[in-house]
Amino acid sequence: MNNLFDKFTKFEENDPEFHEIFKNFAFNEVFEYSALTDKESVLVILASLIACQSPKAFKKILFKAVNNQITPVEVKELVYQSVPYVGFGKAHNFFGVVTKVLDKESIDVPLEPQSNTNPTNRHQKGRELQEKYFGKENMELMRNSTPEDQKHFNTFLEGFCFGDFYTRDGLDDQQRELITFVFIASLGGCENQLRGHTQGNLAVGNDKEKLISTITVIVPYIGFPRALNALSIVNEICG
Repeated sequence: MNNLFDKFTKFEENDPEFHEIFKNFAFNEVFEYSALTDKESVLVILASLIACQSPKAFKKILFKAVNNQITPVEVKELVYQSVPYVGFGKAHNFFGVVTKVLDKESIDVPLEPQSNTNPTNRHQKGRELQEKYFGKENMELMRNSTPEDQKHFNTFLEGFCFGDFYTRDGLDDQQRELITFVFIASLGGCENQLRGHTQGNLAVGNDKEKLISTITVIVPYIGFPRALNALSIVNEICG
């Protein structure tokens, strides 16, 4: 993964001391303790950079990774998946970054649509996925215990978050839940949601080792306080 660091920043010329420290940690040492594939590593790094609002670093890594560790469609789906979790206000700039990188790489846009829902079935499809990830009984409990004037948030989650995005092609269930875990961990202050999506990761087959590897790979980007908070939740949920 060291090749991703090439021209990552101008620090090599302007501050070679920091360049060497960060390069050795972020692109060498952390990977000694990770069981992620190269594709998974790129996905979680790019996801953390979206949540941390680092479009320049995102762009430089994407230039190295696209059509090598990650496909154009996977990049598109990564940014789409970020919207319900980091919000469009944070995701907005990254749509433009992806377009510029793909254009520079002579990849025609727009890419093929990946949607599998329509206005009629998006809520039903979203509900089915929620129940698959978090259990039908748990989802019914949540819906029944929500105050009447707040039930529309459940409707939004069902149709927009899960129906419009999780049902799409381009990334599989494991990849979507893994990058969702990264979005939430990178934001910080969302521990209850991180608990839920730790359970969601286990439900789709991402085990404790993969979650620890994920935190290991993103710690250079999100910092130790958020990384250790995420690790604490993984230990709490996974035992």
